[in-house]
Amino acid sequence: MPARLSIIIPTRNAAGELPATLMSLMPGVEAGIIRELIVVDAGSTDATTLIAEDAGAIVLTTTPSRGGQLRAGAGAARGDWLFFLHADTHLPDDWTTSITQRYSTPDRAACFQLAFRADGFGARWTAGWANLRTRLLGLPYGDQGLLIHRDLYANIGGYPDQPLMEDVEIAKSLRGRIDMLPQVVRTGADKYVAEGWFRRGAKNLSFLIRYKFGAGAKGLARQYQPPEN
Repeated sequence: MPARLSIIIPTRNAAGELPATLMSLMPGVEAGIIRELIVVDAGSTDATTLIAEDAGAIVLTTTPSRGGQLRAGAGAARGDWLFFLHADTHLPDDWTTSITQRYSTPDRAACFQLAFRADGFGARWTAGWANLRTRLLGLPYGDQGLLIHRDLYANIGGYPDQPLMEDVEIAKSLRGRIDMLPQVVRTGADKYVAEGWFRRGAKNLSFLIRYKFGAGAKGLARQYQPPEN
C-alpha cells in the first residue's frame, strides 16, 4: 500500500509528551503508510524540536496559534490524506487499520474515540461527554485526532488561523461529515488533574458557549491559558 498519509502535530514545549506520541506512530511506519511527519512548533524553549528532528520529522516554526500551526502543516503536506494529531495523544496499536479503511470515503472525515490517561470517575465522565458530543453534534475535541482527505480539507477552507476553538470551526465547516472510529486514543490529563475534572470541564463548556455567542478566539485564548512569563 502506498504511503498516502501526512501526519501533522502542533507543538509548544511538548518534550515531556511528544516521545510517547511518536512511539505510538510506529505501527504506521512498519506498515509503510506514513508519507511524512510534520511537526509545527510555536516557539518551544525545551527539547521539542530536537526530539522531532531525531524522529525524522519535518519541523516548521510558526507564531503561537493552534489553528495557524495546523494550517501551516497542512500547507506543507504532500500526502493524499492529512491526519492532525495533538502532541500528547497516544494512538492505539491497531490504529492503522481504521485509518486505511477510511481511504474509500474521501468525502468524509474521521476521528477516534477519546479516553484520558488517568483513572477515576472524572476522567471517564469527561471522556464520555466528549464521545457523546461527537456522536450527537459532530463536534469532536482536537485530542481525538482528525483524518481528512486533502481535497475535502481544501474545499472547506481548512483550519482557521486562530489560537482557540479551531476544532469547533473545522467541525462546523464539515457539517456533520465526521465519523467516529472504533478505536480509542488516550490523551494527557495534566490540566484536568491540576484544576479538577469538573472545574476544568465547566470552564471548557463556558468558553465554548461564549465563543458560540460571539466572543473572539484571541481574547478567550488569553483567559484560557495566560501567556507564559
